[in-house]
Amino acid sequence: MTQHTSDSTTASNQKVALAFSGGLDTTVCVPLLKEEYGYDEVIGVTVDVGQPKAEFAEAEETAEALGLEHYVVDAKEEFAELCLDSVKANATYQGYPLGTAMARPVIAKAILSVAEEQGCTGIAHGCTGKGNDQLRFEAVWRDSSLEVIAPVRELGLTRKWEKEYADEKGLPVEGGNEGDWSIDTNLWSRSVEGKNLEDPSYIPPEDIYEWTDAPTGETTTIEITFENGYPVAVDGESYEPVELIEYLNEFAGAYGVGRTDMMEDRMLGLKVRENYEHPAATVLLEAHEGLEQLVFTKEERDFKPQVENQWAQKAYEGLVDAPLMKSLDAYIDQSQTKVTGTVTVKLQGGMVRVVSRESDFAVYSESAASFNTETVDGIEQEDATGVAKYHGFQSRLANSVAKQAETEPELPADD
Repeated sequence: MTQHTSDSTTASNQKVALAFSGGLDTTVCVPLLKEEYGYDEVIGVTVDVGQPKAEFAEAEETAEALGLEHYVVDAKEEFAELCLDSVKANATYQGYPLGTAMARPVIAKAILSVAEEQGCTGIAHGCTGKGNDQLRFEAVWRDSSLEVIAPVRELGLTRKWEKEYADEKGLPVEGGNEGDWSIDTNLWSRSVEGKNLEDPSYIPPEDIYEWTDAPTGETTTIEITFENGYPVAVDGESYEPVELIEYLNEFAGAYGVGRTDMMEDRMLGLKVRENYEHPAATVLLEAHEGLEQLVFTKEERDFKPQVENQWAQKAYEGLVDAPLMKSLDAYIDQSQTKVTGTVTVKLQGGMVRVVSRESDFAVYSESAASFNTETVDGIEQEDATGVAKYHGFQSRLANSVAKQAETEPELPADD
């Protein structure tokens, strides 16, 4: 490993803020930022977007053992609001709800705020050069005047090297043993990857799951209330965003709802095997789309997926503040002014499906749709005869012309 030089480290008393989890990667970054980058002081910043309490305890203990000044920022409410924005957008990437992707810009902004408040001249993360997170963090940080540092990527570190370095330095990471899987948890999703899971043919053991029980034959229904596209109540009881998501994660997870095992295409072009758990997201997205089916016209239903796909792509990239997102949000907000009502979903066998929906804005007439009514608003069944005659006329004409051309004999050529 060669030493990395930085133009910004020529002055004394340079301070760098590190995105700190207390895991192997970020722990080895603490001494490396001093040894390889010349920083005098490193501060650690951990951002709460709904991780287990044990992770904060680990970060605090590791920071204390390292003598690291440590800040913890609570960003759960901000993250929860973004998650519910994604529900309005029906946002999924290649079929799964966006959890880790949306959390990263929230975390990055919080770390940047602490770095600027503490007079830092640099800001660093422990991401590798093969993942998406480096891009999501740096998209936020590179809009500042701080030097952006990525020791793991820039120094070409491997997990084997990091473990040996941690042993050599006596760093508090238990020899770098962090378990069999690489796990990232936040309010909206839990991702599991690494080791045997990197083999697409490997069948995951049941113990990789924590949020979802193994699906059984048990079934139940639950009612979600929406106002302007936002979920606000469950079974008639109002919840704030964080509490609503936490409640549904536990409730739906008990029925095995919200598991995804997929091959995911990362931004750098790599295809990776990912396993996710996202019970609340699965329920809310299914219920929300079910309500839109009731209140949207056909034209709205046909058009909005184009907006949703663009929203999900930018969110996956961590570019939630991109100019395009503001335009997409404007359309989505307008479209949601009538997405108010209740949806009942059934949870069974690890699946969720809509079984009823109700709204004052329903674009639906029971009398018009019923087979038991003859006349509605002056329109009778026989009025459809003219429509039926014209329907498909151009296609029939085209087929007839083509058939005639095929059967006509060729004329002899002139001598």
